[in-house]
Amino acid sequence: MLLPILTTPLLFAQTAIPPAYDQPYRPQFHFSPREHWTNDPNGLVFFEGEYHLFFQFNPFGDQWGHMTWGHAVSSDLMHWQQLPAAIPEEKGIMIFTGSTVVDEHNTSGFCMGSKPCMVAIYTGHTPKSGSRPTLQTQNLAYSNDRGRTWTKYSANPVLNLNMSDFRDPKVLWSAASSQWVMAVSLPNDHKVRFYGSPDLKHWTKLSEFGPAGATGGQWECPELFEAPIEGSSGTTRWVLKVGLNPGALQGGSGEQYFVGQFDGKQFKNDNAPSLQLWTDYGKDCYCALTFNGLPRGRKPVMIGWMDNWQYAAKLPTNPWRGQMTFPRSLSLRQTTDGLRLVQEPYDGIRKLTGPSLVRANVQQGTQIKANSPKSRTFLLHSEIEVGTAQEIGWRLLSLGTNYTLVGYDVRAQKLFVDRMHSGLVDFSKDFPARIEAPLTLSNGKLQLDILVDRCSIEVFGDRGRITSTNLVFPPEGATGLQTYVNGGASGTITATLSPVQSTW
Repeated sequence: MLLPILTTPLLFAQTAIPPAYDQPYRPQFHFSPREHWTNDPNGLVFFEGEYHLFFQFNPFGDQWGHMTWGHAVSSDLMHWQQLPAAIPEEKGIMIFTGSTVVDEHNTSGFCMGSKPCMVAIYTGHTPKSGSRPTLQTQNLAYSNDRGRTWTKYSANPVLNLNMSDFRDPKVLWSAASSQWVMAVSLPNDHKVRFYGSPDLKHWTKLSEFGPAGATGGQWECPELFEAPIEGSSGTTRWVLKVGLNPGALQGGSGEQYFVGQFDGKQFKNDNAPSLQLWTDYGKDCYCALTFNGLPRGRKPVMIGWMDNWQYAAKLPTNPWRGQMTFPRSLSLRQTTDGLRLVQEPYDGIRKLTGPSLVRANVQQGTQIKANSPKSRTFLLHSEIEVGTAQEIGWRLLSLGTNYTLVGYDVRAQKLFVDRMHSGLVDFSKDFPARIEAPLTLSNGKLQLDILVDRCSIEVFGDRGRITSTNLVFPPEGATGLQTYVNGGASGTITATLSPVQSTW
């Protein structure tokens, strides 16, 4: 039984939104291209005061194909300006996923004068033709004008194993081994291979990692980064993240991670090879990458593709198809099970929020309605005492029989997002779902941070210990918001609801 607890009119101020960014499902504070298809983020890098987001992009339509690096820049990770495509498909070679580095000391020889330049390392994908099999190789392009124009290296490819599946290089500078290090996927072998280079042009095999963890599908989009441990000043561990498609926990595409040590040549897993750790328990976060070039001392920042390969081509959006997650700050937390990844919304979100509606110590039975048409982009922070309830949570974006539940099953100790009745769900048999994640509560309280942006719900449980990212397509006018309890009664509920302004 659903028992409304929190429900008052919310009058959210709304600035004018350009028509090109005001379609019913258009995200307002997540990046999406003006039009056409996008999937994986690529080449995330911070350089001379700008964050660069490159992304898989089809310049000619809203279906996958003609892969090119799209390009957007931002000064604050929230307001993005889309620029002309950066690295185009040419001569039948598509530009697949990769990374970008800042070559501070011109090790590559690409930089002009004494200034550093940007170098992109990407997979060139040559499709099968006749008796010629598919070929994937690693290639370079460089820019000397802050990423506005790019030149492909004349001696590409720089790494060619004559394989059909060999892709998605993540490159960083290793101080430990004084060289560039590439983590690149051998998808069918369930391995990440590490290469080293003094100049980004000549690569030597260093080591391999895997198989380990989940191996039900191809391994893609490896990501290697060093993360701080909460409460341990100056102490870090390395995280190796790997995409899995298909065969992810919730079906289709998803991502796992490993925590360990990296000496500049080899990654050593701290945990048993069989242990499966998932970066996001939702259906819709894939190929998430961190920014290279962040100032020393900053936490890693990650952005992922908010979608799933099961139904990416069928999403009911127009004239664009595909979007990115909100940026997330990363750290590690010591738990009873060991070190675990923590993801929190980038704190710049506070600059986008308006005056908050706060209801502290609200008891069961208090009625507040939230039916403003301006309340479909918001940040909700809540803490709910379980009490004697069997299930507690939030009913979001509701209208009549349409709603999405973000709840907690007390007996099963699982956080869940139920989008079975969220609105438009029949465009794919794989879309309607109840998505669960294991979560043991601290002190009998469910703590949630929820980002809602028209067609997406990002849930951060227990201060980012558990993350669940899911798309939803509610009907027009679906703005209802209330807590609910099934079986028994909850204790005190504290909630802060803040509107999020459009970044467009």
